[in-house]
Amino acid sequence: MNGKVVAINISEKKGTPKKTIKEGNLIENFGFEGDAHAGKWHRQVSLLGVESIEKAKAGPTDGLCHGVFAENITTEGIQLYTLPVGTRLQVGECVLEISQIGKECHEGCAVSKLVGQCVMPREGVFAIVVKGGKVHAGDAVTALQ
Repeated sequence: MNGKVVAINISEKKGTPKKTIKEGNLIENFGFEGDAHAGKWHRQVSLLGVESIEKAKAGPTDGLCHGVFAENITTEGIQLYTLPVGTRLQVGECVLEISQIGKECHEGCAVSKLVGQCVMPREGVFAIVVKGGKVHAGDAVTALQ
């Protein structure tokens, strides 16, 4: 199963939509340098496919852009949420390991307020960083065996 990175997104504060950056630096067992959600825990990096974002476009679309669902990596062409926890992903030169699929959306979520619904609880994927490095839009995303 193969896909690609569409965008890299980070935020300096939790609970807010992320901004798209040109290049991300993934730090082993931490997450993206400069991202408020990075740290030594099981949700170091979040991923969401443009296919999931398209589903949300059935609702209001004002402000709907990469990072609005608080995902670090926006992907295309790979249904990450169908992969089992423990699956390793090659993302450019980096390796991530899926640690959680979906999450409970907190009360008053900025994303829900902005677009009316959040797909992260069902289709958002979270991972830990096994091997760090640089990530760019256009990098391949491959599920490893």
